[in-house]
Order: sequence, then structure tokens, then C-alpha cells
Amino acid sequence: MFTLLSTSLAFSPAARSAMAGRGHAASAVSMASDFLIAPSILSADFARLGDEVTNVLASGADVVHFDVMDNHYVPNLTIGPMVCKALRKHGVTAPIDVHLMVSPVDRIIGDFAEAGASYITFHPEATGHIDRSLQLVKSLGCKSGLVFNPATPLDCLEYVMDKVDIILLMSVNPGFGGQAFIPATLDKLRQARALIDKSGRDIRLEIDGGVTPKNIGEIAAAGADMFVAGSAIFNTPDYKATIDVMRAELAKAK
Repeated sequence: MFTLLSTSLAFSPAARSAMAGRGHAASAVSMASDFLIAPSILSADFARLGDEVTNVLASGADVVHFDVMDNHYVPNLTIGPMVCKALRKHGVTAPIDVHLMVSPVDRIIGDFAEAGASYITFHPEATGHIDRSLQLVKSLGCKSGLVFNPATPLDCLEYVMDKVDIILLMSVNPGFGGQAFIPATLDKLRQARALIDKSGRDIRLEIDGGVTPKNIGEIAAAGADMFVAGSAIFNTPDYKATIDVMRAELAKAK
């Protein structure tokens, strides 16, 4: 355990300072906006990924959502820390929200922290020690979070609310983009929102899967305040127009 929690010592002072700065930047975004829109680059055109991310942020998105799949925890293989680092080198300064769909998670957390991640979330089933993995994320200067699949209960939150900055609920089964929203997630959102409110802590409630301009208002009304949308944005001809519609629907939910 000591080795894991001391991983940050392997980074240079400059790298640790940059990671801490990303954490502060993420806090500033959180305080500045009631709702955050986080396009998932899984649906972007990877042949011109840097331009895609620049364009979607210029169109009004707040956060870059980064889906990491290992063909082990989920039946798909996507991207790793080198892509995250490349986006930072390209000039992306917005928070990068790294969703790890990998098992085990501890080995790769440090790689993404060093590559420029702002938030790092993982699934409880993907680690043998939830508390320790959350501590590892935070020790590296990133905001930490847990991700719950549609059939995964929220029970473990009772013991780690002091270490969680984001709770991410999957409204589809993880592994592939373009799936339809699972309606039962709305009740789970209300449950998670009640836990957050009871804790009195500043914790984001994120939703991922099947989010569209048509249902984003209903999802917000159930308690979500951070919204991952992939194909609903990147598969449209005008990113700004789509995000503007989402903002209008969210305004109705306030």
C-alpha cells in the first residue's frame, strides 16, 4: 500500500505542481457552472482528434470526457494515456475527465495523472481496495470518483464519501457508444443525489450513456449536474447548435 500511495514522488516537482493546478482549475469550473457538458471523444473523428476537441470546446462544452477501455473489464479496446498527453500538448486546457473501464486500475492511474487528467473515475468492481485507489488518485493531484454500472448498487459510497469528488452513474452498460438511455437510472440518480445532499459535500453527479437533447432536462431534474454525451454531439453537423439546445433544456430544469 505504501508503494501505491507514494507514486506521486516519482514525478518531478513541476509535474506535481501542474497536476495540482489542474485540480484547482476543475474546482473553478465546478463553482462557475451549475451544469457541465462533457462530450465523450469516443464518438469523435480520431483522424483529427485535436481539432475535434478544440471545436467542441469552442462550441460551449465544459469538460473533455475520456473513455478508457481495456478489452478485459469491458469488451472493447480504446485509448490510453498517450492520447491524453497529446491533447494537452495540442493545447487543450479544459478539464479532462478520465473514465477508467479497466481492471486492475491502480497501475494506470499514475500514467493518466502524469498525462494531464483532471478527474479520474473507476468502477468499484475493478479494484480490490476502493478506498486505497481513491486515495491514490487524490495523492496525484486529481479529482477522484466512482462509476456505477446500471446493476451496481451504491452501497460502498457510505464508506468513502469523504474521498469522492464525482459520482458517475452509467445509464448504459459500459463498452460501446451509441446505446439507448436506461430509464431506471433516473431513480438511481435520485438516490445518489439524496446521498450527496445528506453528506453536505461538494460532489458532482455525472451521467454517462444515451444522453441527448431530448432527455437531458429530465436527467437534470433527477439530480445530475454533469452530462456525458458522445454521439449526440459528435454525430451532428453543428456542435454549437446541439450544445445550445442542451443548455436550453437544462435551463428549464433549474
